[in-house]
Amino acid sequence: MSRGKKPLSSSITDNWEKAFFNSIGHYITLINKGLSKNFKSEPLSNHIKIVGGYAFKNSEYKSSGVPIIRISDFNNERIVLDSVVYYEESPLLEKYELNESDIIIALTGGTIGKLGIVQAGLGKLYLNQRVGKFDILNPNEFEKEYIYWIARGVEGIVKNLAWGAAIPNVSPKQIEELNFPIPSKDIQKNIIRFLNDLRNGNVTDDIYFDEEIENEIKDIQEKQVKLGKVQDELSHQLTLLENLNQAILQEAVQGKLVPQDPKDEPASELLKRIKAEKATLRQAQGKGKKEKPLPPIKPEEIPFQIPENWVWCRLGEILTEIKYGTSQSCDYDHTKNSKVLRIPNVSTGVLDGEDLKYTNLSEKEISELALEKDDILIIRSNGSRELVGRTVLVTPEFIGFAYAGYLVRFRFDKELTNPRYLLTATTAPFFRGLIETPLRTTVGINNINTQEMSNLFIPLPPLSEQNRIIQKLDELIQYCNELEASIKQSESQNEKLLQQVLREALRKEPVEA
Repeated sequence: MSRGKKPLSSSITDNWEKAFFNSIGHYITLINKGLSKNFKSEPLSNHIKIVGGYAFKNSEYKSSGVPIIRISDFNNERIVLDSVVYYEESPLLEKYELNESDIIIALTGGTIGKLGIVQAGLGKLYLNQRVGKFDILNPNEFEKEYIYWIARGVEGIVKNLAWGAAIPNVSPKQIEELNFPIPSKDIQKNIIRFLNDLRNGNVTDDIYFDEEIENEIKDIQEKQVKLGKVQDELSHQLTLLENLNQAILQEAVQGKLVPQDPKDEPASELLKRIKAEKATLRQAQGKGKKEKPLPPIKPEEIPFQIPENWVWCRLGEILTEIKYGTSQSCDYDHTKNSKVLRIPNVSTGVLDGEDLKYTNLSEKEISELALEKDDILIIRSNGSRELVGRTVLVTPEFIGFAYAGYLVRFRFDKELTNPRYLLTATTAPFFRGLIETPLRTTVGINNINTQEMSNLFIPLPPLSEQNRIIQKLDELIQYCNELEASIKQSESQNEKLLQQVLREALRKEPVEA
């Protein structure tokens, strides 16, 4: 790629800007190292103060008044008033007012160091605690935009200062103690022009302010863009691999993954046996009343064709039990008698026992809610629409655990239905589409109930073919997992290269003038 004598084509603009903004903190550091050859580095406090916000009391928030700008109220360098809280206007809060073009910075939390720039037309605003404002002591020292690039340099340093902390924090005093060389306004103008030209891909071969530093930054930018393209391609490969996984699941439930065997017992006969066993079980449990039949599946409801020896059936036809979890409150008191699986334990599709909570259940509740191997749990209610309907298979280490009320347990005859086939059917893309129909949203929560789940339908293969499907899936999934591991290893290596390019540049000492 040439050194930017002409604008970048639209096909690589996004990569170019992404590389620029990912590396801008390092570029500012390199520029400051170069400037320190001719300009003394001194504490930022000699030129800029970081004014912290006011500790507004939650109890005194108003439904109208002056918006309070908190860390959550600015993103992508813009103030967003959609979710602000308000405070009564007061002359005592004048020092905490924000004005157009003020630059603010987050001083705590997961987004520590992020910047906001007050855009025009927002009216009076107050600054909340843990947000700092860049206050220029002598505006005549600076080109206005140069403060922004100083803030960009501060942003990168602050993130490094806070790295690894459980709750990242930085104080205004710590920022003010950072050393920066402050060049003349003429050099500031040239640095501003260089950075804007670099960001836009229009940087020329002319010398802006320091040829050595400029060439170093241009080389890094081009390397970052190339490595960024590789990273994008690897991410694209992971997306394709996920699509492949979904396609494999869909092929499995359409009867296209393994050949049919005419010797297999037809699924229609298998379904009769499942229903007979269910009736026998109900009688043994004292549930003498005959189970109410589910409505037949209409031809127009069937989403795709299946092999002749398969059958479509309602989920409730093959389940011996479909049961809500406990509504008892849970906490981390491990002296309580029951471990409870919740949505965080099942949301990835694989059971995770890292964040367990506990509750006290009666003997009857323990007996009713105790999980067995190969039960299936499904999320029935959540704020995330995507999570509702997600299923997970109960593995041996979770036998005997209880489960929370936002989950439902599927239990079935594991001798007549392969548990992993049922999991596959409830994980396949078509099943997600079926759930969308009854799924409803109330006060931001998405729900589906047990009756609606019972009415969902799945394609049922002969039992022998269910077993063959799972055997084939194991082979394909292992292959996909190996591909994923290889791609992720390449991603990790590429990320190390990205960081190495920056580290090597920063390790170089500035050349003496």
